[in-house]
Amino acid sequence: MIRLALLCALLVAGDAAAGDRFIIVQSTTSTRNSGLFDRILPIFRAKTGIEARIVAVGTGQAIRNAARGDGDVLLVHDRAAEEKFVADGHGTARFDAMYNDFVIVGPPADPAGVAGTRDAAAALASIARARAVFASRGDDSGTHKAELRLWRAAGIDARTHSGRWYRETGSGMGATLNTGIGMGAYVLTDRATWIAFGNKRRHRIAVEGDPRLFNQYGIVPVSKARHPGVRAALARRFVDWILSAEGQAAIASHRVDGKQLFFPNAERRGRRAR
Repeated sequence: MIRLALLCALLVAGDAAAGDRFIIVQSTTSTRNSGLFDRILPIFRAKTGIEARIVAVGTGQAIRNAARGDGDVLLVHDRAAEEKFVADGHGTARFDAMYNDFVIVGPPADPAGVAGTRDAAAALASIARARAVFASRGDDSGTHKAELRLWRAAGIDARTHSGRWYRETGSGMGATLNTGIGMGAYVLTDRATWIAFGNKRRHRIAVEGDPRLFNQYGIVPVSKARHPGVRAALARRFVDWILSAEGQAAIASHRVDGKQLFFPNAERRGRRAR
């Protein structure tokens, strides 16, 4: 009986230890909406036995969550905010992981006449002049911040027109696309989400190819020194795998309708806090 009880105790302890092998990844909606995590996380878990649990929110919210210690790894797309996260001591280093680009999609009627335009700021200026409906995420996400940078480049404060032709959804990318398409609006979206999005109706890409539409993703281990509850060793294994040849190949292999959604460009040295 004693031996049986000891064996049961060991089995329970082993199950508990196995159940503890997980990390929380604070990430963006685009990585989930595009199906990237569905593709790469099973490969990572099969190799390491570590489960990566994803919290998919806008980049701004993901960074705020991680700054409270509610996460072990940050994988988002706002370089300036990521570098500040590290400089403030919340992260140990920031690494380039992958990239794609943003596009502006629009209705077939193209009321602003921007289809085929490569200059994103000029296209936004045309949309504003035409008072054509534009749907913004309005949620402090990486996509929203990129959109605001483009409005500034166009010399326009679009938010002063909020509730008129400029509509802020306060939602993730998928919900904003659904809303924007429903109202016949232009929308700035990352290309990966657009390719994977299933409710395009007759909307199509109107603006692409501007270097300012480049969309870099970074990965940051959360600092255990700042947040003692962080699973630092497991998080480091995830970051190292993402940056490894195997992880980068897994990212590159994710395709929808034959189209590659993310392009790996790992920066293995990273940028650390000073």
